[in-house]
Amino acid sequence: MTYVAPVRDLRFILEDVLSLESLTDTGAFEDLSSDLTAAILEEGGKFCAGVLAPLNHSADQFGTQFSDGEVITAPGFKEAYAQFVQGGWQGLSFAEADGGMGLPGALGVAFQEMLQSANMAFGLGPMLTMGALEVLSHVGTEEQRALYLPRLMSGEWSASMNLTEPQAGSDVGALRTMAKPAGDGSWLIDGQKIFITWGEHDCTPNIIHLVLARTPDAPAGTKGLSLFLVPKFLLDDAGEPGPRNDVRAIGVEHKLGIHASPTCVMEYGGNGGAKGWLIGNEGQGMAMMFIMMNSARLNVGAQGVGIAERAYQQALSYARERTQGRAVNTPDYPAAIIHHPDVRRMLMTMKVKIAAARSICLACAMAADQAAHTKDEEAAKRARAREELLTPLAKTYGSEVGVEVSSLALQVHGGMGYIEETGAAQHYRDARITPIYEGTNGIQAIDLVGRKLNMMGGQPMSDLIAEMRQAVSDCAKSDHDDLPAIGARLEAAVDTLEDATQWLRDPARDKADVLAAATPYQSLVCDTVGGYFLAQGALAAGRLLEAGQEEDFARDRIILAHYFGETVLSAIPGKTGDIFAGATLLFAISEAGLGA
Repeated sequence: MTYVAPVRDLRFILEDVLSLESLTDTGAFEDLSSDLTAAILEEGGKFCAGVLAPLNHSADQFGTQFSDGEVITAPGFKEAYAQFVQGGWQGLSFAEADGGMGLPGALGVAFQEMLQSANMAFGLGPMLTMGALEVLSHVGTEEQRALYLPRLMSGEWSASMNLTEPQAGSDVGALRTMAKPAGDGSWLIDGQKIFITWGEHDCTPNIIHLVLARTPDAPAGTKGLSLFLVPKFLLDDAGEPGPRNDVRAIGVEHKLGIHASPTCVMEYGGNGGAKGWLIGNEGQGMAMMFIMMNSARLNVGAQGVGIAERAYQQALSYARERTQGRAVNTPDYPAAIIHHPDVRRMLMTMKVKIAAARSICLACAMAADQAAHTKDEEAAKRARAREELLTPLAKTYGSEVGVEVSSLALQVHGGMGYIEETGAAQHYRDARITPIYEGTNGIQAIDLVGRKLNMMGGQPMSDLIAEMRQAVSDCAKSDHDDLPAIGARLEAAVDTLEDATQWLRDPARDKADVLAAATPYQSLVCDTVGGYFLAQGALAAGRLLEAGQEEDFARDRIILAHYFGETVLSAIPGKTGDIFAGATLLFAISEAGLGA
């Protein structure tokens, strides 16, 4: 169950497909180079593969131990976390002025993928801290930034996001946790939160909780929510952890997967209230929280890609070693199962979908980098719109590919995959949470059709479709045998996507029909955009062939794009039935008719 960081694949997408070094044109990353990218990914890959990956299976078996409000993490986690801090990985993609490395967010997402591949339960802790860093670096007060940012940036302290309550999951406006002024500029928080990832643990001496709560006389719904910074230990005059705050874990959840990630029930108050400080202004809680959630949604997409890559690597290794029966293309008996066409089909499907999802996630991160650092206001505006359009796609496609690939990987193992000791089942169990948390994939679909399609008059999607049509044209002009066929499959998919987009954007369309179409439409968009990036990869590989560079690698990239075209893109023109069907049939049957 070893893991090898896919550094060459990551570099190919970052450098050859997305032109990472073009970010130097913004003036923000003057030291960025191919050598630096390689060094960061190689070192990050060594840490993930050498330190974290060996702990993955044993940590899953150990889980977490909970006693008297304290959580004991799996053996090896504390030592691994200390090495994570020593390496400076927490602040990889944050500004140097805030104590980070000052590298592009796209590199940070690439590292996140490797981190989650190696040990998803461990990687969730740093991922949540990243969200808090985003909030404090953008909207924290000078005092908050001075007190908390350096130690969160280094990883010395960690952070958690506290949103969900027993009665309020996706319906955030139903939150009941209260915050009352303490009279000294602080607030007293009283309430209970559930599903709090890394809400309590023994890897850091302090945990900084970001908590959504309702202030007195605040309006109902999300407009009445504010965001508060609540440390586990209050700070003394020297900024060091002092007395324990009135916040504690009162339990940990027993889950299908990510057993070694402490998912806590947190209680705020009980002895006068947990002391906290407002972030931003009253009533801005959701705006503050979405800074965290947008970062987390992209990282969850990368997490899905990461767990898919880990599951794929294990399935590929097993397929090379496991012998069974006769195969059509080798005289060996028994033959390694990698020679059986159906096993090869599963492996190819896993490989191409990982590549497509990885490309979408990294492209979203690149758009965020361009939006944050491009000096031209109009170009920055377009980049921001591209980031917003790709965020639900990255979260959805990455997470769904994680589930699909880990399921296929289990299938490659056959009966042994169903046995826990092989480790294949763990990847499947771990992956299953990713389509659920940080906004279910159904909510991502509603966001896509309800807001993203219509922002700026629909221009962001129109721009993306125009770029995809250019790729079709570029493929058609290529002398390489596979590229025109790739372009033809992409063109049919783009035609279908444009028709479905126009149908959804019809102002006369009933809202129920739009909502009923949201998830199948999102699936269609993800597959088409994934195919587009693979086509771009095939074009880039063609350039490598022309230059006589890495010819075997380049030919394989083209074959993967061709396979995706023939197996995934070819099905898209037939996928509009459940989009155009609308909501009528969904509600034609009575609730009683849905019963047993």
